[in-house]
Amino acid sequence: MKSDSQLQTNIIEELKWEPSVNHEHIGVAVSGGIATLSGTVQTFIEKHNAEKAAQRVVGVKAIVENIEVKLPGAMVRDDEDIAKAIVNQFEWNTLIPRNKIKAKVSNGWVTLSGEVDWEFQRKAAVKVVRELTGVKFVSNNIELKPKLVAHDLKEKIEKALLRAAEHESRQIDVNVDGSHVILSGVVRSFSEMKAVEGAAWAAPGVTEVQDNLRVVM
Repeated sequence: MKSDSQLQTNIIEELKWEPSVNHEHIGVAVSGGIATLSGTVQTFIEKHNAEKAAQRVVGVKAIVENIEVKLPGAMVRDDEDIAKAIVNQFEWNTLIPRNKIKAKVSNGWVTLSGEVDWEFQRKAAVKVVRELTGVKFVSNNIELKPKLVAHDLKEKIEKALLRAAEHESRQIDVNVDGSHVILSGVVRSFSEMKAVEGAAWAAPGVTEVQDNLRVVM
C-alpha cells in the first residue's frame, strides 16, 4: 500500500504528465488515501481534467476538489454569449436529443435541466458545456426518464460486470429496486470503481446508481 507522501508525489507527476493541465497552479494534499486538490485554473475543462488525472493514480480512494476557475480577461464571456454557444453546440451534437435539455446561465455558472432516456445523453450534454470558454461551473439537474425498465435488470448488470472486470465483479454486489441500482463491495482502485459505475449506468432503464463501493488495496 502506498503512503500518503507517495500518493502525493504520484498525483503531482500525473498532473505534470497531463498536457491539458498547468500543474504549477494546483496544490495537492493527501491524507488517508484521500487527495485534496486546490489552487486556480483558467478554464472549467482544465479543472475537470486535473480531477480525472488524480483519479487515475492507483491508491487514491477519493478526491476532494477545491480548485477555483479564474478566467483571464481575454476569456471572459457574458452569460448571453455562453447561452448562445450552448444552444449551438446542442443543435450540432448527435448524442444530445433535440429540445429535451434547457440551460440557465448565471455569472458563468451553467445549470442544465430537462429529461432524457439515457445516462450517456446526460453526460454528453455536460461534456459539451464543460468545454466552452467562459464556463466556471456546471450543475447537472437533467433527469432520466427511461421508456421502460428491463425486468431482468440485475442479471444484465451482473453480466456486464463479468465482461468488463471478471475478477472484480466477484467482490461486487448488485441490488436493484425498480430503476434504482445499489452497488456494494470492494474494488482495487478508484478507476475500477468508475468503470463499475459506468457498466451499471449502461443498463437499459437505470435512473439512479448508488455507489457504496470501497477501494481496498
